[in-house]
Amino acid sequence: MIEVIQITSPAEMKHIFAIREEVFVKEQNVPAEDEYDEFEPVSRHFMALCDGTPCGTARWRKTSNGIKLERFAVLTPFRGKGVGQALVQAVLDDVFSQQPEPIESIYLNSQVTAMPLYAKFGFKAVGPMFDECGIQHYKMVLPPSSFPA
Repeated sequence: MIEVIQITSPAEMKHIFAIREEVFVKEQNVPAEDEYDEFEPVSRHFMALCDGTPCGTARWRKTSNGIKLERFAVLTPFRGKGVGQALVQAVLDDVFSQQPEPIESIYLNSQVTAMPLYAKFGFKAVGPMFDECGIQHYKMVLPPSSFPA
């Protein structure tokens, strides 16, 4: 069973950082100084649990360009089991439940390999492919027509 919870305590944040360390820093060779940033305290963090085991993470935050979804990571043994989909759904549900004012834009920078996951939710690639930490990405946006009424 997959459960996604919002994370607020320092102890839970350690699980998130361990997942991101494994996926981004060790597996994908992202420099640690690029993985952890000044936006940690102002982001809303989520952790996926598979039968109680921490296995995935994501966060979202407000930016000057709209709502940015980021830091989606799923540990290798849990990929292909719906963890990523559960995280995207939970994050979007939270974004829409937390915004009293209209949302102008929801976007993310997707690794090329993850684009099909976000496309399932209606995200569309915009602009050229770009390099971020040595990994090819596309900016993807969720058209306002996909927002709940």
